[in-house]
Amino acid sequence: MTLISAQVVGPEKATVLGVPVDAISFAGAQDRLLAWGQAHESRYVVLANVHVVVTASTEPDFGAVVAAADMATPDGAPIAWMLRKLGHNGQARVSGPDLMWALLGRCAAVGLPVYLYGSTPQTLSALIERTSAAFPALRVAGFESPPFRALTAEEDNQAVERINTSGAGLVFVGLGCPKQEHWMLAHRGRVNAVMLGVGAAFDFHAGTVSRAPIWMREHGLEWLHRLASEPRRLWKRYLVTNTLFVLMAAWQLAGLWLAKLRR
Repeated sequence: MTLISAQVVGPEKATVLGVPVDAISFAGAQDRLLAWGQAHESRYVVLANVHVVVTASTEPDFGAVVAAADMATPDGAPIAWMLRKLGHNGQARVSGPDLMWALLGRCAAVGLPVYLYGSTPQTLSALIERTSAAFPALRVAGFESPPFRALTAEEDNQAVERINTSGAGLVFVGLGCPKQEHWMLAHRGRVNAVMLGVGAAFDFHAGTVSRAPIWMREHGLEWLHRLASEPRRLWKRYLVTNTLFVLMAAWQLAGLWLAKLRR
């Protein structure tokens, strides 16, 4: 196995709507996660899009989960934009689906096994087929689709044992927000790997849900594509949450502007 140096400079933190988010490059996030994964450090990563940040800022319990994360990347384009406004010039979006795909390629190259936890058996089957075709050297050490109900303590212990004995360094968790974030916090210190809450990335890479064209992603319009694809399920998340984000972000930036004027 090719080792990635663990001496990676830690990212700076910025506060977006009261929620800590890491100012870190796409490549820097990969390097840091691979270093943690190769050391089998028990950590978890939140992909902070607008929905995550607004929910964390309005729901204290979830806010504590996000704040406790070992890394919270600027998954959404608006979050990256806020980081730039807060002084982190050049901050780009660190997209969850893109980060997952890049990490799978890096894991294949260095021989680091991965584990897939979440989604449905059908989606997992399609995901493994596609990742195997794209990365023949990738070692998927295990995968499972847990039941939608809460696991018993015995079932949960068995799942942890399966993950740990698999030798995986990275665990991609596709349980959906906020369930996956709560699951990762509850399992930090128990799962000997880096857990990444990647949400819909399983469906995107399996091909069961279409992803927005590149031009929409580059212009911060991926949310619009998802809303058009699943309006009944996502209308509240995007229309209500995005509106709240705009108002809250404007309030935060206005406060900073007024603070500068008073100096």
